[in-house]
Amino acid sequence: MLVIENTRVVDCEREQDGPVVVENDKIVSVGDAPDDPETVVDGEGGVVAPGLIDSHVHVSMDGRPNSEGLRSESASKLAYRAAENLREAVRAGVTTVRDLGSPGTLGPDTHDAIAEGLIEGPRVVPCGSPVVITGGHGHWFGREADGPAEVRKGVREQLKKGAEVVKTMATGGVLTEGADIGGFEMTPEELDALVSAAAAKGRPTAAHCHAVSGIKNATRAGISSIEHGTFMDREAAELMAEEGTYWVPTASALHGITENGTDAGVPEWAVSKAEEAEAAFEDAWTHALAADVPIAMGTDAGTPFNFHRDAAHELEYMVEYGLSAERAFEAATENAADLLGLGDVGRIEPGYRADLVVLDSDPREDVSAYTEPRAVVAAGNLV
Repeated sequence: MLVIENTRVVDCEREQDGPVVVENDKIVSVGDAPDDPETVVDGEGGVVAPGLIDSHVHVSMDGRPNSEGLRSESASKLAYRAAENLREAVRAGVTTVRDLGSPGTLGPDTHDAIAEGLIEGPRVVPCGSPVVITGGHGHWFGREADGPAEVRKGVREQLKKGAEVVKTMATGGVLTEGADIGGFEMTPEELDALVSAAAAKGRPTAAHCHAVSGIKNATRAGISSIEHGTFMDREAAELMAEEGTYWVPTASALHGITENGTDAGVPEWAVSKAEEAEAAFEDAWTHALAADVPIAMGTDAGTPFNFHRDAAHELEYMVEYGLSAERAFEAATENAADLLGLGDVGRIEPGYRADLVVLDSDPREDVSAYTEPRAVVAAGNLV
């Protein structure tokens, strides 16, 4: 039994007095102190909040300037990189991640390794390999498929390997040379096939989208979340709001590229595309906020100069783009849990998984609160 005492306790639903009592991997009570706990954490008057949920990471990517350099690395070396990335993430207060693309079975394997206690890290919700068009964005770690029948088969292959979410690239991307971020890749018919194949097994879906045509195609197909959404216009935002489609903005990914640039080793073609996307990104936020599009926090961790340990800075970016601190907190906890289909995280109440952080200040008011957690508890274990 673990007790976090001398704290206030906050989530999106309420503020309570501590302590928080944890047994095994669950929260068993809030506000009632047991007689003889095994471990006591003194919160020193701080705040206990839910652990961060990063809805968009790549577990084996390590923030290097040119991500395509990972193409030459062996599966075993990528696994070692993933283990280190996940260790850094959980120690920074990230207690759940959604891996949206890794080679082979690396995503499902890291999920299992963490669940079995073989490595230290957050809970991993994996997609396996994204289903992409031949030669499309991310083809080097994706499952290439063309036409509805082949896309459907590609989805079923990922589900067989342990995917808990199905990912696709609806448009070109910044970090694949030659991929056009201004047009769509997956056709509407292919997207329909992908969503229906995932839905048959009760799995949610995610679509990488920059161009507005891809955003609209994916939303109309019933995709669960639009990743990036940089060229979102008013019509696309209203469509997403109407359909209840989540937006995962990943501001950290664009900033990591544009703020470092070619002098730091980022390829010129990637910087050029990132600058084009960033020029439209502020308008995307304007449209999304006006339409009240649901937002979940995600960083795209692993892309250039976008490290897994720095996920908390995404909340600061979201506030810079117009979200309130309270809504950024919601995006990183309760909304993200809803998007990932996890009914036992994102809040602090009995029966929920004990994914907790001790902070110096209230994250509903201080957007920087998560950047330096005093203590982290993941699945009941003090990290």
